[in-house]
Amino acid sequence: MTRLRILFLAAILTLASTTVGLASGIVGDYLETRSADVYTGACIANSEVGLAGDEAIVAWHIRDGSWNGVSLKGLSVVGVVKASATLGDPFHDPYPAKAVLILDAGASSEQKVALQGFALSMAPELLKNVVQLETAPIKMEVGGDMPHGCAKLEAGSLAKIETRCLGGKDHLCGNELTYYPPLVAVDHAMPAFTLLEEFNGAGLNVNWQLADRRSSFIGSFSQSESAVAMK
Repeated sequence: MTRLRILFLAAILTLASTTVGLASGIVGDYLETRSADVYTGACIANSEVGLAGDEAIVAWHIRDGSWNGVSLKGLSVVGVVKASATLGDPFHDPYPAKAVLILDAGASSEQKVALQGFALSMAPELLKNVVQLETAPIKMEVGGDMPHGCAKLEAGSLAKIETRCLGGKDHLCGNELTYYPPLVAVDHAMPAFTLLEEFNGAGLNVNWQLADRRSSFIGSFSQSESAVAMK
């Protein structure tokens, strides 16, 4: 009886420790846009390969959770990328890429270190070569009181995204689909129409302002801290 009780208590402790580990993860919203259509027909996508799609902006807003024991609740982080080729093209390697990482100005010094570690773990290849580290007030809205498919991002004067839901008038041909998947792992993502994508910073030797493209993803993520760290 004593042995069975010990085994039972050990199982309970194991379950409890696993639950705590999962509870210490991170959940939030994800936003991505690039300089090529992600929802399109193959003919249009093929015409852009090698000519577009080597620039991207990725952003995470953390609704709740921590990284390395540091709470990141309510904070955001943005990565701006200039790759060597079209991102997502299965026939050409777009890496190495150069990246600018923008940390939330509302974060403490400890939280900024944690935000950087979180972003690099979520997109290790994409953000592997950070050439410029910036701090700016970041405002990111996904859904909420806005219509379905709408999102807004402002990272100071450095980066800006505005999207809306795709509609029937956005179709250019009859064989369109989600041609490229999101650049990072997410729980759920849907393509959206980019009203505006803008980068006005240093480090990448290029700034851009793009509009009226089917080039965004809106998504959500939930990761345990240990699962993200093992990527």
